[in-house]
Amino acid sequence: MGVISDRRSAAFDAVFAGNGTAVIPTPPQSPRSNAFAERWVRTARAECTDRLLITGERRLRTILNKYAEHYNAGWAHRGLDLRAPDDHPNFIPLPAAVVGRRQVLGRPLNEYHPLPSRLPHHPQASSAA
Repeated sequence: MGVISDRRSAAFDAVFAGNGTAVIPTPPQSPRSNAFAERWVRTARAECTDRLLITGERRLRTILNKYAEHYNAGWAHRGLDLRAPDDHPNFIPLPAAVVGRRQVLGRPLNEYHPLPSRLPHHPQASSAA
């Protein structure tokens, strides 16, 4: 596993290097090269980790893996015309009559998915004799 560094802090990079994590520097004179990673980290913190009590590295890894799965497969992104990054390119979302909600990681995240439409229930009329 590696971490992207923006070349600002050698002490910060040393912490990762001491832990056995590869430090990948951003290219010189390219200020936007780290923007996507920073946006993902900000979103993950605001939507997930800031709302949970995390008690250790193992729990953090489990939470971040589940969040990354949700982010890439279960979250509709406005910049992708309300598709998830892992959606098939020929997928055309149709409006659903009934929408179900599934909670991810307990409460902080929700995924919505279409439910099969149900036929309206018509009670049989009882014949009066």
